[in-house]
Amino acid sequence: MVNLIGTYECKVDAKGRLMVPSALKKQLSPVLKESFVLKRSVFQPCLELYPMEEWNILMQGINRLNRFNKKNNDFIRKFTAGVKTVEVDANGRLLIPKDLMGFAEIDKEIVLSAAINIIEIWDKNKYENAIDVGADDFAELAEEVMGNKLSDGIS
Repeated sequence: MVNLIGTYECKVDAKGRLMVPSALKKQLSPVLKESFVLKRSVFQPCLELYPMEEWNILMQGINRLNRFNKKNNDFIRKFTAGVKTVEVDANGRLLIPKDLMGFAEIDKEIVLSAAINIIEIWDKNKYENAIDVGADDFAELAEEVMGNKLSDGIS
């Protein structure tokens, strides 16, 4: 399992290519030669970049869903809509397909944000808006999500 750290501001060229920051490349070095999976986020107007190993783990769980249940089948179709396999080229660039750039409304300035085992790819303005939550709101969210889960030393 990959545990990624950091937030990186980058630019995308007219063809949809971004240069992966060197600090992020170092973290990805064990999986850099493998393919990645790029998909639409379920909850946010951003993209999610999965190392192939992480994607395969996720797919093992989704593959357990009964496809003869309509809701499961609809979920699988929508979850995998627009999914693409991408690679980091020899120059350290990653190509974002046009349809996914359109979904995330990516223009030129982007943010790569590590989200534990995946990387979120955001339009810079949308990212700033998404994290612009008041301190009190975030404190309430943290308490609700993590308040009863700190028995193992997380702080």
